[in-house]
Amino acid sequence: MQREVDACASHAAALAARHDPEQALAGWMQKLVDLAATKRGLGPALHSGDAAYQALPDYVLGQLTPALESLLQAAAAAGAIRDDVDPREFLLATLRLAAPASEGNTAEARRMVALLCDGLRSGARGN
Repeated sequence: MQREVDACASHAAALAARHDPEQALAGWMQKLVDLAATKRGLGPALHSGDAAYQALPDYVLGQLTPALESLLQAAAAAGAIRDDVDPREFLLATLRLAAPASEGNTAEARRMVALLCDGLRSGARGN
C-alpha cells in the first residue's frame, strides 16, 4: 500500500510537468480513483481496530496531501480554480467520492470526482 501511495504522490509532479495546471489536477484526481479501485476491502480493514492498519490513514494523508497541495496551488495561481481550497479537506472529500471504485464501480467514482473538480472552477479568478 505504501508503495502505491508513494507512486500516486509522485505522479502529481509528473502530471504537472506534462500538462497545464488544471489538466494536471484533474488527471491526478482520477489517479486517486485508480488507487481506490485497487484497494477493495481496505475500508472495512481500516476501521476494524486491527493495530496493523492504525498508521495507514496518517501515512496516506501525509503523502498525498502535499502532492495535491502543489497541484491546487498551481491551478489557483493560473486562475483556473478558486484559491481557498484546503488540500487535506479536498483530499478527504475526493477519497470519499472515490469509494465506489473500491467496490467495483469505478465509472461512478470517476464521474463523482470529475464533478467535484468541476466545482473548483466556481469562484476562480479566470472565470
